[in-house]
Amino acid sequence: MNLTHTRLEVMHFLAQKMDSIVDTFLKKIDENWQPSDLLPDSSSESFLTDVKELQLECRELPYDYLAVLVGDIITEEALPTYETWLMDIEGIDGKDNREGWSKWIRMWTAEENRHGDLLNKYVYLSGRVNMRQMEISTQYLIADGMQIGAARDPYRNFVYTSFQEMATNISHRRTATLAKQYGNVQLSKICGVIAADEARHAKAYKSFISKIFEIDPSEMMLAFEDMMRKKIVMPAHFLRQQGEKISATFTHFSDAAQRLGVYTTTDYTDILDNLIKEWDIANIRGINDAAERARDYLMSLPERFRRVAERSSIKSPLEYEFNWITR
Repeated sequence: MNLTHTRLEVMHFLAQKMDSIVDTFLKKIDENWQPSDLLPDSSSESFLTDVKELQLECRELPYDYLAVLVGDIITEEALPTYETWLMDIEGIDGKDNREGWSKWIRMWTAEENRHGDLLNKYVYLSGRVNMRQMEISTQYLIADGMQIGAARDPYRNFVYTSFQEMATNISHRRTATLAKQYGNVQLSKICGVIAADEARHAKAYKSFISKIFEIDPSEMMLAFEDMMRKKIVMPAHFLRQQGEKISATFTHFSDAAQRLGVYTTTDYTDILDNLIKEWDIANIRGINDAAERARDYLMSLPERFRRVAERSSIKSPLEYEFNWITR
């Protein structure tokens, strides 16, 4: 039995449990929050007053914070790329959108779609963001796509989604905390509800990997090792502003996130450590010699990353301007 066939069997097995997976990790649409619940009501007589209050709360948001917030929004708005990528994974049949993996991806996408929609409307009302430049960067990111090194392999792709959902949870949770510190309670709540979604989604993708380890442990271990050797690349890796080359903006966005403590090299290591414990890598049994070597590599990796992080320093602001932000 070749590896592709094994993976297809595993994906088919998990697809049979999709109704239970959806009920566990996604919320019912009619009961879920919607962007309009967290924004000023445009039909209300107090709408203009509410918008002025919103703008006052945004006036003191620091430059780095706005840069990170807008970068996060652009990343969320690139959702068409993520749905297309997931639909192309081996073992996911996109022909029937009401059953199996297609059902999960479409319903996950529907929840994720609210994130960019909400944040986009909020910063538009804030008056602190050059919307046209942000929209140009969003269009670039969707047009440029992304490269994560997972090909069409479900094992590698679910390692990526597990890691990435945890990273976005951290980023939104930290922007929520900072917004509250800056006196912006409304924005704090917005980032907080988005972070809660990301936490649920992370639990879902981690549960997929846990089940795969039960069924196909050696190949799952090798896939995990391969993704960590390549390193997890952020979806915004190709981020750029008008007139720049691919990835030109991403380094500055990452530096701002590091300076603020929104997402750091230590967080990357902590996520890896969490996944190793969540999937009980140290105690996986019945694996072959290659998978044993992969396990040894994975178990040693967090400490190696921590030593590197200790030697690195947070970069000071550079003479770089994000054209998304109005002073």
